[in-house]
Amino acid sequence: MVKVGVPHWTTQELLAKLPAEADIHVLPEKPSAPIEIDFWIAPLSPRQAEPIAPYLRGVKVVQSLLAGVDWLRKLAPRDAVLCDAQGVHNTATSEWTVAAILAWSKFFPFYFELQKQQQWITREIADTNYHSVFGGTDSPYPPVLIEELEGKTALIVGYGSIGKSIEARLLPFGVNVLRIARTARAGVEPVEKLPELLPQADIVVLIVPFTPETRGLFNSAMIAKMKQGALLVNAARGPVVDTDSLVKALEEKRIRAALDVTDPEPLPSDHPLWRSPNLLLTPHIGGSSPLFMPRAFALAGAQLRRFMKGEPLVNVVEGEY
Repeated sequence: MVKVGVPHWTTQELLAKLPAEADIHVLPEKPSAPIEIDFWIAPLSPRQAEPIAPYLRGVKVVQSLLAGVDWLRKLAPRDAVLCDAQGVHNTATSEWTVAAILAWSKFFPFYFELQKQQQWITREIADTNYHSVFGGTDSPYPPVLIEELEGKTALIVGYGSIGKSIEARLLPFGVNVLRIARTARAGVEPVEKLPELLPQADIVVLIVPFTPETRGLFNSAMIAKMKQGALLVNAARGPVVDTDSLVKALEEKRIRAALDVTDPEPLPSDHPLWRSPNLLLTPHIGGSSPLFMPRAFALAGAQLRRFMKGEPLVNVVEGEY
């Protein structure tokens, strides 16, 4: 019988998504003796996984509940097959990304600040805000109070399953989509084309996995190639963007940004990002909807059934990802 280790917080509802014939072991938070299992459904953070990993024996498969496995790679036994949970974040993260883009297209951060000040804005001040982002001083009558997505160009950097989901949600708004991935294919450019494509984009979405190659991918040179007032959306990992360069560009009102991740994370209370203009910031919430965990355990259950039948596993991590 296949022995399966699951996190200590696993509920009966989640356990019901695993094969009934599997031998399920709810792992303690802090083991004190070796634990023999074949299949490890890893918890959600290094803090939860680090006390457990040294005590595991016989592990053949490590199944992540997350799409990103940058920290889990270091904890997985050397001989075990590591699988990510590609697909479980598609809906929530793509919805967050499109919501952030829409929020900036309607200048919601600007209007929310006015709401907090209990101030009903005049058209001239809203128009001035628009030109502070895009330059110039004069607008045709009436003044510009919002933007539209129709006709805008979005560059998706990291065109995997989440990137495809983002595109599917942007297309109905009339957005033109450019795509970049590690491996070029029909309609998708290689990452080497990033400097060439950036000047064409009104919106740049970062959804790459975090690897040594993507650390600092979006640096000062890349930001300098963006259009005046373009929107940078980071739904990947904080270190993909050079924070100092981003802060400088925001303070100079060169670009706008929407971040669900930062470097460092959590963001210290005295960090200059908190005070940066033209920034919409959320605390790494993009994948955490109520449907995330049932979806992740359903994927783990399907993967476990494959393993028990001797079938090929999916989402196997090769190399960095």
